[in-house]
Formats: sequence, structure tokens, C-alpha cells
Amino acid sequence: MKKYRLLKQFLRGNKAAYIAGIVFMIIAQLLSLVNTFIIGVVIDSVIGDILPEGIAYKGLQLLGGKEHLMHNLWICGLVLVFFSAFEGVFMFLSRKYSAIAGEGIAKNIRMDLYEHLQNSTYLYNTSIKTGDIMQRCTSDLETVRNFLATQFQDLIKCIVLIVASVSVMQKVNTDLTLAGFSLMPIIVLGAFFFFRYVSKKFLLADEAEGVMSTVIEENLSGMRIVRSCATQSREIEKFIASSLDYRNKDLKITVAFAWYWGLSDAICQLQIGVVLVTGIILAVKGEITVGMLTVFMTYVHNLIWPIRGMGRVLGDMGKASVSLGRIQEVLEAPREPGRDDTGLTPKIEGNISFENVSYEYTDGNEVLKDISFSIGKGETLAILGKTGSGKSTLLHLLVGLLPYEKGSIKVDGIELGEINKRHLRKNIGIVLQEPFLFSKTIKENISDNNPDITDADIEKATSIASVDRAIRNFEKGYDTMVGEKGVTLSGGQRQRVAIARTLIGNCKVLIFDDSLSAVDMQTDKEIRNALRKHCADTTTILISHRINTLRQADLILVMEDGRITDRGTHDELIQREGLYKQVYDMQSCVLDMAKAGE
Repeated sequence: MKKYRLLKQFLRGNKAAYIAGIVFMIIAQLLSLVNTFIIGVVIDSVIGDILPEGIAYKGLQLLGGKEHLMHNLWICGLVLVFFSAFEGVFMFLSRKYSAIAGEGIAKNIRMDLYEHLQNSTYLYNTSIKTGDIMQRCTSDLETVRNFLATQFQDLIKCIVLIVASVSVMQKVNTDLTLAGFSLMPIIVLGAFFFFRYVSKKFLLADEAEGVMSTVIEENLSGMRIVRSCATQSREIEKFIASSLDYRNKDLKITVAFAWYWGLSDAICQLQIGVVLVTGIILAVKGEITVGMLTVFMTYVHNLIWPIRGMGRVLGDMGKASVSLGRIQEVLEAPREPGRDDTGLTPKIEGNISFENVSYEYTDGNEVLKDISFSIGKGETLAILGKTGSGKSTLLHLLVGLLPYEKGSIKVDGIELGEINKRHLRKNIGIVLQEPFLFSKTIKENISDNNPDITDADIEKATSIASVDRAIRNFEKGYDTMVGEKGVTLSGGQRQRVAIARTLIGNCKVLIFDDSLSAVDMQTDKEIRNALRKHCADTTTILISHRINTLRQADLILVMEDGRITDRGTHDELIQREGLYKQVYDMQSCVLDMAKAGE
């Protein structure tokens, strides 16, 4: 039931329009029943000789009486047109306000999903599959919107028709009313069991579609790798397998609907036949008039198809229930603490300390073990370590992407967990080894559409990042469009544009997570020299496998298997045996061989 409470959340701001759509629909359906009843009265009491009773009698007298109407049947036609016009107006209003509410509901779902994904934890965002999330935010959203805007109202329409029709029919003839509903329980029960069956099938089909969407997304994102490794045939086979799985599961739903529609059609036609035969028998006996039999037949015809359609509505309800559950799973994903306006917003200078910090992604599997170090404002910290030694995890803790429970991390003497996350990240900039660039111009990527950033600011940042000359060589310069994920730029250019984007924020702490790996050693040196010149008061943290990148740091940490196994300056570390000296000797040897080859 919890997921159905989400509907109240999604209806915010649209309740009035949604209720109005339902009310107008009810009025339109009642008017349609009135029209049918008027036809019956005209047949019996205007064309025929049966004296009407109650409201029908008052209506005839208001319009001039039987004799007058008999010679002016156009008046009866005009009354029917009048009520039909009003029915059309109310149906139009129903559809209009239902559409307004439906689009508003869709907007609310989209905004809630997007806002929650923006504020969900880093671990959740790295564990989800993009294709599956895209399907939940598009296909599942549309399923819920369609049900609330259309199918749910069809269900209300069916209920209104049943209640109103039965109220009229049982007053005319009880026996014919019972005959008219003799097979209805079979149709209703069939719809109920069909709903339970397809709900499970819809869940399987939705999951299969999510897998297929993920395959497509991963293939398109990794197209260069697919082409370069000549694995197109394998990717096609993977897509065919996921597509066939989705096709087979969706086909089972289609076959189920075919069986349901076929059987329900037969039962509905049989029900109409039962009413017709019973009505003829009663008419011959004089227990019902021809006009009322016409009303009965019209009511039963109008009733039986919506009731039969309940299978479709209930099937759509099952699909909407599955989609709503999948949307609920996203909205219940853990949110990152401290993303709102709570938390401290101190002036950050760049003094950082780790004291006995440990971290584990899963119980009993520590990736960081008793990490302790400190770095002052304007100093440079360098970290060297093998792949998987915990370097990136350490940095993710510092920018608040991962929550820590063991130990203490302080920024300018304030516990990291007490600082507002948004404020923290505005003051700590990080450049990753594989930076992400958006599909827009270089200028827009660097400025992030911040109107306070001038062209001079952008040029200064690109100059420090040693990418300004490369940008000017492009035909459109800073207005050059960057392809999706920056595919139109080289690896080194992407890294340097990402560095410029981080520098332009004037962060008090800069983190480079092996983000100079794709540039040559000369460019690496130019960037580091520019950083020392223009960012002298900025605390800098470098992760790299190049000794030349690390050697000028104030403090170098050597990490192995989640621990700090050595620390010191470059001159100190090369004097004692350890991983740092091994890497230094190896890289020095390579450089000496390269010089000898020249």
C-alpha cells in the first residue's frame, strides 16, 4: 500500500483539475443515460399510446403534450440534440482537465525522480544501470501517467454506468434486469483473475526491457571500444539475446490479452442475446413495452463493453502498479546526508587532517585501514600507490561522496560530517582521471553556464591548464562543440579542459586524481608550474604514478593494501627501500634509456 501513497504526492497541485475531470465525466455519462431514456419515452408515449409516469410525464407536458409532440417530432429530436450537446461539452471538459492533470502528474514524477537521483548517495549512483534508470524515468513514468489520466477514469466511468443503469433498469423490470446481469459475474471474475495474472507478467517484461535498454546504452556509450576491439558481432549477439527475451515475455502478455478479448467478446455477445430473447418473451406477454426494451438493450450494450473493458483497465492497473513500484524503488534509494540547507558553512582555508580513518564498502572488507595524516593551507600532498590501494576511496571520503564511520576527518578543525555538502564541494574541486564533459561547447563546459564567469576568467583557467593554445587552434575556438562525453577531444585535451573547469571555481582545495596521466611530461610540468604560481594559497592533493608529478610535493604518502606504508618528501623516500624507490628507479631507468636512444 505504501507505493499507492505516492499517488497523493504526485497529485500535488493537480487535485482540483483531476477531480474536475472525474466530475465532468460522471455528468457526461449520466446525460448519455438520459438520452437513451428519452428515446424509450418517445417510442412508448409519443409514437405509442402508453401513458408515462413521474418525470417522463412532466417532461411531455412541459413540451406541449403527446398530441403536440406527435405532430412535431422535431421537438423530440431537438431535445436529444440538446442533451447530446451538453454530454459532448462535459466530455470535452473531462478530457481537458484530465489531460491537464495527467501532464501535471507526469511533471511531478519527473521532477521527483530527477531531484532524488541528484541527491541520492554516491554508492547508489554507481550501482544502478543507466538503461534501467532511463526506462523507469520514461516508460514507467508514462505508464503511470496514462493510467491516472485515462484508465482510472474509465474504471470510474464503468462503475457510474453500472450504478445508474441498474437504478433505472430495476424500476422498469426486475426480471429483465437479472437477465441483463446474468453473465456479468463471469466477466468481472475473469477480469479480476486476468489482472492478477498479467501483473506478474508485466513485471517480468519491464525488467527484460530494462536489461535491453541497458545493453543499448552501454553499447552506444562504448562505441569506440566496440569498434576498436572489433566486437560488433558479440555486441549484436548480446542485444539479440536481450531483445528476444523481452519479445518472448511481452508476447506472453499479448497472447493473454488475445485470449481474454476473444473469450470476453463471446460472453458479451451471449449476454446481449440473453437480454434480447428474454425481452422479446416479456414484450409478447405485455410485461414490458417496446420503448423500455429498447432502453434495456441500449443500457446493456453500453454497460457490457465497459465491463468487458475492465480487463484492459485492470491489466493497465497491473502494469501501472508494477511501474509505480519501480518508481518507488528509485524514490526510496538512500539520500545523501547534508545535501539540504543543514550543516555548517565555515570559511574554508584548506587545512585538512585524517585521524585513524578506516572504511569498508562491505562488512569485513576494509579498503582503508587506520589512515592518519595532515596537510596545511597552501601545501601540496602527493599520493603514490598501486591500483586498488585505496587512493581514490580516500579522496571520495574527503569530498563527502562516501560516508565514514571510523576515525575523524577535519577541514580547518571542523568535522567533515558537520559541514554542508554543497558548501564543501564548492570549496573542494576534484579532477578525475576519466573526466566527464557535457555535449555542449568548450566554453559552456568550463563556465558551466555561470553568468558571473567572464571570458577573461575562462582564458586564465585554460592558460593554467595549458589547453588555451589547443582551443584556439580549433576552427570555432571556445565555441567548439564537444561531443557526448567529450569524444571529439583527445584524452589529454579532455583532462585539461576538466582541470580548467575546476580551476575556474577558485576552490580552496584542489584534488587531481591521476588527472595528468593523459598529458605528456612537458605539459605535466607546465601545468604544475602554473598551479604553483597562480594557486600558491590553494591546498593541492595529487595522485599519480609519475614520480616527476609528485616529487615537488610537501608530503608524499605511499599507500599499499589500504594502508600508508611510508611517508616523507621525495628526497627522503628515495633514500630508503620501498615502493616509492622502486617506482623511481624504474622510471629513471626508462628515461635514461630514452635519452641514450636519442
